[in-house]
Amino acid sequence: MAKSDNLTRKIDKRLPGELVAFIQHAGRLADSKGERLYLVGGVVRDLLLDKTNLDIDLVVEGDAIALARELSDDEAGKITIHKRFNTAKINWHGWSIDLASARKESYARPGALPTVKPGSLSDDLCRRDFTINAMAIGLNPGGYGRLIDPYGGQKDLGGRMIHFLHQKSFIDDSTRIWRGLRYEQRLDFQLEPETLRLLKRDIPMLDTISGDRIRYEIECILNEEFPEKVLRRADELGVLAKLEPALKGNGWLAKKFQPAREASSPSRPPAGLYLALLTYNLNSEQRDKLISYLRLPGALTKTLQDTAGIKDKILQLADSKIKPSAVYHLLEGYSTQSLTANLIASDLPIARQHLRLYLDKLRTIKPILTGNDLMKMGVPQGPRIKEILNRLFDARLDGRIKTRQDEEGLVKPG
Repeated sequence: MAKSDNLTRKIDKRLPGELVAFIQHAGRLADSKGERLYLVGGVVRDLLLDKTNLDIDLVVEGDAIALARELSDDEAGKITIHKRFNTAKINWHGWSIDLASARKESYARPGALPTVKPGSLSDDLCRRDFTINAMAIGLNPGGYGRLIDPYGGQKDLGGRMIHFLHQKSFIDDSTRIWRGLRYEQRLDFQLEPETLRLLKRDIPMLDTISGDRIRYEIECILNEEFPEKVLRRADELGVLAKLEPALKGNGWLAKKFQPAREASSPSRPPAGLYLALLTYNLNSEQRDKLISYLRLPGALTKTLQDTAGIKDKILQLADSKIKPSAVYHLLEGYSTQSLTANLIASDLPIARQHLRLYLDKLRTIKPILTGNDLMKMGVPQGPRIKEILNRLFDARLDGRIKTRQDEEGLVKPG
C-alpha cells in the first residue's frame, strides 16, 4: 500500500489547486456530518500511474444528494440530481464533479441492469469491473490521501495487468469484455491469464447485452487516442465478430484511422468518421444489420449510408474526363464525414482527386446572378429562371465563366 503522504503529493501534483481545495472542503464537510468521503475510479488509477485525469468521481458512505446540495451552496456551483440512483453532478468553476452514495449491486440475470441498494465503500468497490478501477482514496481529515485497495489494484498496476474481481464478472455484465480490451490497449497492459481465459469463455454472453449498451462501449473505444488498437485486439480474440462477422480490425483499418486523425486535427475524429471507415467494406445487408443492432441515431446512420452511397459512385468519380459540374452533382447532399471517409478509404487516385476538389472548392461555389437579377434582365418569371440558374451554376463549376459580366453574357442572347 502506498503511503498516505505519497498519495497526497500525487493529488497536489496532478490535480489543479482549486480542485484539490474543493475535495478537501468536501472531505471536511462529510466528516462534520459523520460520513466518509472517497475519491474513486479512474482518477485513483491514474494518480497511481502518475497521469492526470480530471474526471472526478466521489463516493460517500451517506447521502450523496444532501452532501452535494451543501457543497453546491457553499461553493456556488450548479447541481444536477438523479434521485433514482442517489447521485448528483456538481458543475463548479468549469469543473464537473460526480458524487454518489456508496451502493451494492445484484444481477437478476446475466446482462441485466443491476439492482442497486445503499451500501458501504466495500460494497461499492466490489461492484466495479477490474482491480485497477476498484481503489479509493480517503478524503476525510485524519485519513486524507490514504489508499483503500482491497483487490490488489496497485499490485496489478505495477505488473501492468488487467485483472477481474470475481469469476462471474463477464457473465454478470459482459460489456466488461469491451472495457477490458479498451483499458488493456490504452494503458499498454496485458489481460491477466485467468482474466483472458474467462473473457474468451464468456464472449457468447455479449448476446445478453442490448445494442444500446454495446453502442456506448463502441463509442467509448472510438474516443480513445488509438481505437484501432482495441479493434485489432477485439478481432484477434473474436470479440469484434460479435458485432458483425465481416468486420475486420486489421492493418488496413489502422492505415485509414491515422489519416482520419490528421484530417480532424487538432480535435479527435468524430465517431461517425471512424465508424464509416470501420464499416467501409461491409455490404448493404451487413451494414443495415449493424445499424439496427446498435440502434444508431439518425446522424450516424446517415453518415454510414452516405458513405456507402458515395462508394457506389466511386468508379464514376474515377473517370479522368468527368467535368467538375458532374462531380458536384454526384456528391451534392452527402455529409462531410462520408465524403472524408471515401477520400481516405478509396484507393483510386482520380476519384480521390475529385473528392478533394469537391470538399475544397466545388461545394462553396455559387452563381453571382439571382432570380431577381434575371427578371430585371427580361427573363420571364417561371421555370425558365431555374433552368438558366442551373446553366450558370454548371458553367461556373466548370470554370467557363468567372465574373458577373461573364454570367450576364451567358444569359443574354447572341
